[in-house]
Amino acid sequence: MTDWTIRPGRDTDAAGFIGLIFACWSLYPGVILDVDGEEPHLRALASYYTDQGGALWVANRDDTVVGMIGTKPLEGGTWEICKVYVSPDLHGSGLGHALLERAEAHAIAKGATRLALWSDTRFDRAHRFYEKRSYVRSGPIRVLHDISDSLEYAYAKPVEGIEILDAAAAASAIPHLSSILIGCVAEGAGVSFLPPLALETARAFWRGTATKVAAGTHVLLAAWTGGVLAGTVTLAMEMPENQPHRAEVAKLLVDPTIRRKGLARALMTRLEQEALRAGRPLLLLDTQAGGSAERLYRSMGWTELGTMPGHALRMDGTFGDTVFFWKRLA
Repeated sequence: MTDWTIRPGRDTDAAGFIGLIFACWSLYPGVILDVDGEEPHLRALASYYTDQGGALWVANRDDTVVGMIGTKPLEGGTWEICKVYVSPDLHGSGLGHALLERAEAHAIAKGATRLALWSDTRFDRAHRFYEKRSYVRSGPIRVLHDISDSLEYAYAKPVEGIEILDAAAAASAIPHLSSILIGCVAEGAGVSFLPPLALETARAFWRGTATKVAAGTHVLLAAWTGGVLAGTVTLAMEMPENQPHRAEVAKLLVDPTIRRKGLARALMTRLEQEALRAGRPLLLLDTQAGGSAERLYRSMGWTELGTMPGHALRMDGTFGDTVFFWKRLA
């Protein structure tokens, strides 16, 4: 049971907002709050967001401001999440999630197709929180030229859709991608691992993938639904020099708790498009015989190359067959 309430913010909450932000910034040496010099809008924050077509919420506990969040529209269907602060004594309580859910739901109801935010590079706890909420690094670092010498990371995510992750985005997605991989392995997916898959093993795999993305040898795709990162697939293009026209498909994964939404098919469709853009019209893949992935590939026009009996261990310790497929893209 929570001991806070969330309501729309008001201009009269100004003192509480300022006190909360000061308490949060004080955890980080060198981060200085200069209200009148750099943050004068804090004196009438609700009006500030209303004037921009946005909204503001405050969390109260015993008439004390213990949390806040705002959101406002940008261009092209993007809504920015702003001023996300929770009293330090309530970190880990779930209040941050409750506030973010309120702001995201409002933005989506208003037509948001993409959510974005900025976070000081020093706020490492906040980064882990946003990454847990399916945000990934997006674009260059922003320099504010303020009294605190602030540098900010950009984070973003689509509400629905598939995006290519660059190296920075891939690295920031490691926690979420690891969770998806662990869940799929636990369900018996034939993706090189056996359950129970250790968290550090999963993270090491995705760190390696992020390194390959940075090297330009792999293309990593991620899919979101309802603002949740729920699927991924990789195009591996590191081929021998006499096979520059070929690539391989790896790690088609969809969160076991978020299935039957067409994400696997959408990921494969987008991957084929990216393969053509990269000049790789011939694709190969392998999959566990008899599984849902095999049925998907057949339905998408992939041609069976052959079956290798006893190619890989199943989760029950027996040897299972693997089917190899190829496809030449038009």
